[in-house]
Amino acid sequence: LLNPESSVSVSAHNAVVGLAKAPGSTGLWDKFSFGLDPSALQERLFVSEENVDGFLGTACCPSPCSQSALERQPLIEVLDVTEDRIQIRVE
Repeated sequence: LLNPESSVSVSAHNAVVGLAKAPGSTGLWDKFSFGLDPSALQERLFVSEENVDGFLGTACCPSPCSQSALERQPLIEVLDVTEDRIQIRVE
């Protein structure tokens, strides 16, 4: 993380943490962890095509699936992610 560019903003009903990557860090972040102390962290995934596919794969088919069930799974594509909306295409 790039410390001076990272920020925290807290209000009565919301908290926002802005994180900035260090110049040598590359690639997308897949997930993050948060919590009151290191022994009780919760993990959350960022919205990405791979994370959506993985989530739907476990939600739609939690146990080992047959080949025909796998063939019927929808194709999910994350088209756009903004502060106030997520656009996903399902084929």
